[in-house]
Amino acid sequence: MSSFARRRHNRRTLLKSLAGVGLATGLAGYAPDRSHAAQDAANLQFWDMVWGPPEYIDTNEALIAQFNEATPAIQVEYRSTPWANWYQTFTTAIGAGSAPDVSTGAAYQAVQFYDQGAVAAVDELVAELESTGALDDFLPGTIERLRYDDHYVAVPWAIDIRVLYYRRDLFEDAGVEPPTTWEDFAAAAAALTTGEQQYGYVLSGAENGGVHHILAFCLNNGGGLFTPERAVNLMDERNVEALQLLADMVAAGSVHPASAGYTGDDALKAFSQGDAAMVLATPGLEGRLPEIGEQIGVMQPLTSPSGEQGTVSWVNNIMLYEQSESKEQAMEFLAWRLDNLLPLWTEGHVTQIPVRQSIADDDYFADKENIRFIIENWVPVGKSTGAQAEGIFPVLNEVEGEGVLQTLAQDLLQGQPVQDAMQKANERLVSIVE
Repeated sequence: MSSFARRRHNRRTLLKSLAGVGLATGLAGYAPDRSHAAQDAANLQFWDMVWGPPEYIDTNEALIAQFNEATPAIQVEYRSTPWANWYQTFTTAIGAGSAPDVSTGAAYQAVQFYDQGAVAAVDELVAELESTGALDDFLPGTIERLRYDDHYVAVPWAIDIRVLYYRRDLFEDAGVEPPTTWEDFAAAAAALTTGEQQYGYVLSGAENGGVHHILAFCLNNGGGLFTPERAVNLMDERNVEALQLLADMVAAGSVHPASAGYTGDDALKAFSQGDAAMVLATPGLEGRLPEIGEQIGVMQPLTSPSGEQGTVSWVNNIMLYEQSESKEQAMEFLAWRLDNLLPLWTEGHVTQIPVRQSIADDDYFADKENIRFIIENWVPVGKSTGAQAEGIFPVLNEVEGEGVLQTLAQDLLQGQPVQDAMQKANERLVSIVE
């Protein structure tokens, strides 16, 4: 047994008991001897992206305080890290030798930085999760999604996924049933387009909404950007069919004409005002649009002409950095973090989907109809940006961030021929990968 595993074993009972204490009760009665903590403690930096409303940050600060009280020999400093210029924040810190010990981040951040030698493998932690049976609590595929070059480059904590929403009231007024196939989807969009500032579908082409549509529908049809050998495969016939669907809806006038220039907030505003009846968005949309919350329904995953179901999803993860001078202690904190995720939802109101089944089964989700529906119906068909290739690989970070798919989405929303727009994007993707 490694020293990390021994330390983890010795503290497991205490730390797991703290998971059930809750933020409200704190650590009443627990008073560890901290007289030598300052001089002897391993001091860790934990950088965490902003995954929720202000109470998410408050919840994390309380959790870190719990950990620090329980483990005087390991002291963690929590830093809430904004998404603005996130890539520059981490690359600058790595270059300056001041990277954190542990962080959350973008879905493919860990694999890119691992390939650059900046992020450490967490194989030992995954092995321990397997030996204790805890690995069985993680939703299927979420651990393996973080495997690269025969190593686990991070561990999962949540799932981000794109699902199709519809306005119940607008569908009822039009006498239209929620679609279950691509044919139904196009027909519903046409039926709900009235010519009086109401359209069937809206996207945010100026941001990532169009990108997410491309990925979701290509994966929905059994396609994807890559072959199993990780070669660019955008021109696959399954992808062409998926993007032709969008182009046909644009040509039919069923897509809100301002979509090409819309930001994400613009698209949601159009949806909330009844200017659009359907939108592709993140879980928890009813919480973002409480004024129409009761009218927001989640569709079944659509069945494509090829008989497939699917959408794009990302496994949000926690990573360990090579620059850390206290890797064993950082690994111990990382393991503790995985055992203490529930308050991020119950107190922090994060809208991601929990990666652990025990959290998904918590009473907190019992009355959250849309979230439960997404967990049961959408999460099982979620796929990586890198599908059909297995696992993750470094170029995915650049593929998502470089802008080529956003340009493709805008081209399609502006009525350019599908083959021409896709061929231009395919050439750019090939240059990125090569």
